[in-house]
Amino acid sequence: MDQEILNSYSRLNGLNVSRETFLDFENYISLVLEKNKKINIISKKTASKKAIIDRHIIDSAQIIDFVNLNSNTTIDLGSGGGMPGIIIAIMLKNMKNSMNVHLYEKSHHKSHFLREVSKKLNLNTKVFQKNIFDVKKLKTGTIMSRAFKPMPIVLDLVYENFSDFKNLIFFMGKSGKKIFEESKKNWELEYEEKKSLTNDSSFLLNIKKIKKKN
Repeated sequence: MDQEILNSYSRLNGLNVSRETFLDFENYISLVLEKNKKINIISKKTASKKAIIDRHIIDSAQIIDFVNLNSNTTIDLGSGGGMPGIIIAIMLKNMKNSMNVHLYEKSHHKSHFLREVSKKLNLNTKVFQKNIFDVKKLKTGTIMSRAFKPMPIVLDLVYENFSDFKNLIFFMGKSGKKIFEESKKNWELEYEEKKSLTNDSSFLLNIKKIKKKN
């Protein structure tokens, strides 16, 4: 494999990512850029190969250590173009893990794209073209929330609509600390925190338990 390709993913070296995974990432990028000419899969500002790797793929892939690998399913809330859901599905495939990644995306065009990508890359996913706020009594292992809705809304959604889950992963940006502190006023949270690989002022939250405060 081209050394330049390997270098572009060097920040993932600590995650023991295989060369086959990088090849799938490269194919996925090609599919995103091609589709982005017709519909907005990602913002035009980040529609370059380097930006997709730095801003989307590395950002998404870094949560793999938080994903509960012993569950049958994991859910991506509002999957959009597949970050992090497709990225995690690619990694699971190359780890020989048979977990099914459930992608919830209400947009018809993006749902179609997610199915297309999953088929071409032979991923173990299931795409639900529906608004997850309308689905009740959900059960899963890990729940992933990246650029979906603000933290308080997602906590409410998980509390109300999920009957069982192992953990909930949040990608927190620059204003994340403030939002997190505000959320803790209303919620008792059992969590761990990790610094983001992609931005000094961003961090990841892995929440194991949520309980509403009285």
